[in-house]
Amino acid sequence: MEAKDLGRPHLMRQIYAADAVLTFSIATDAISFPERVAGIDAITKTLIVDFGAKYKRCKTYYVCDSAPRSAEPISVVPWLVLMHEPAQTCLRIGKGYYEWTFGPQGRADMQVVGMHIHIERMDPVEDAHGRLLTAAQSVLPYPWLPPKTMGVAFRALREADPESAFLQDFGTPVDPAARGPQPSPPAHS
Repeated sequence: MEAKDLGRPHLMRQIYAADAVLTFSIATDAISFPERVAGIDAITKTLIVDFGAKYKRCKTYYVCDSAPRSAEPISVVPWLVLMHEPAQTCLRIGKGYYEWTFGPQGRADMQVVGMHIHIERMDPVEDAHGRLLTAAQSVLPYPWLPPKTMGVAFRALREADPESAFLQDFGTPVDPAARGPQPSPPAHS
C-alpha cells in the first residue's frame, strides 16, 4: 500500500520478484487495466507510475478484522479504495480483493511472484472540492480496516450527510469466498 498510495516505486523491488506476474479481473466498466502484466518494471509502471499520474490522495484499505501476525501467510484480502481523480473532478470509491502467491517458503527474500487484483466496483462520485473524500477517509483507520468499523463509519456519514449516500454500497467488503471460479493466481515462472 505504501508503494502505491504514497507513490514510492523504489519499494516495489522489496515486494515483487523480478519476474512476478500481475493479473486483473474487473467486474465494472468504470476502470480498466491490462489483463496481465509481467515483470517488476511493468508492474511498477502499472501500479505506481501510471496509477499515480491519474489518481491523487489515494488510500487503499485492507478490509479484515486485524493485520496478520508475521508468521501468518497472507493469500486473499478484500480491499476498499478512496481516491481523487483530478481529470474528472470526482472521487473514486472501489472495492475488490487481492490474491497473492509468494516465492518458495524458506527463501530469506520471500517476495510476491504472482498477484491477482479483482475489482468489483469503482464508482465515480461528483466531489469537485474533495469534501466527501476527506470526510470518508478521515473516519477510517489506515491501512487495516475492520469490516465492522467500516460499516459503522459509513452508516454515520450517510446519516449526517445525504450526499454520502453512495457509501451504502461500500459498507460491506467483497467476499472472496463467494467469488465463484476464478483463475488461480499466476504461478512463478
